[in-house]
Amino acid sequence: MSGHSKWHSIKHKKAAIDAKRGKLFSKLIKEITVAARIGGGDLNGNPRLRTAVQTARSNSLPLDNIERAIKKGTGELEGLAYEEVVYEGYGPGGVAIMLNALTDNRNRTVSEIRRIFDKHGGNFGSTGCVAWMFKKRGVIAVDKSAVEEEKLLDLSLEAGADDVSEAGDSFEVVTTPENFEAVKTALEAAGIKATHADVMMVPENTVRVTGKDAEHTVRLLEELDDHDDAQSVASNADFVPEELERLSA
Repeated sequence: MSGHSKWHSIKHKKAAIDAKRGKLFSKLIKEITVAARIGGGDLNGNPRLRTAVQTARSNSLPLDNIERAIKKGTGELEGLAYEEVVYEGYGPGGVAIMLNALTDNRNRTVSEIRRIFDKHGGNFGSTGCVAWMFKKRGVIAVDKSAVEEEKLLDLSLEAGADDVSEAGDSFEVVTTPENFEAVKTALEAAGIKATHADVMMVPENTVRVTGKDAEHTVRLLEELDDHDDAQSVASNADFVPEELERLSA
């Protein structure tokens, strides 16, 4: 998963820039609103909302914005009705791509996503064409300098994690979606701060892309991720870390 993980680490280095533009805030607000609409406004009884609010707070989304988003989701305030949509397709070199979106206009969004795939040499696919290649997992990244591997392994497995592995400069703790919160909370209680923690679609196998295919794939993933309606983008692309750093500079 190292190449896959490297893409996510670079994405999160961009988060501060996205926040300045307001784009990240908009995506966080959408997720909070939908989470509250589906599971209610009680953080203790709604794990998805709790995770969304924690992510929003860690990215400095103002409390007023969080509270308004929850109220829009529960219907206490008027707001747009967002629909969850999953788009699938292939990138250069046969890379599988999944995009989770929240939209208030399905026809507009599908047209724009299709155009992005076409622009970068990809192929927009039908529902289910690549979903079988991914599995929803909780992934918690911890800097290697923050903790010894043996300690992290013991804490994580005791809290319910499935695995701990190396990924470049980080350790990755992998959990089921159901155990994600418990493992994350246990690590935080032990003073171990994650550099990134999220429930995401993780590929079962990866496809190595290099050269022009890597360049076009990175551009495709970046533009999909930058779309206003995109909440998360997953792929099974495996990049040479040094090449990915250069292309994402």
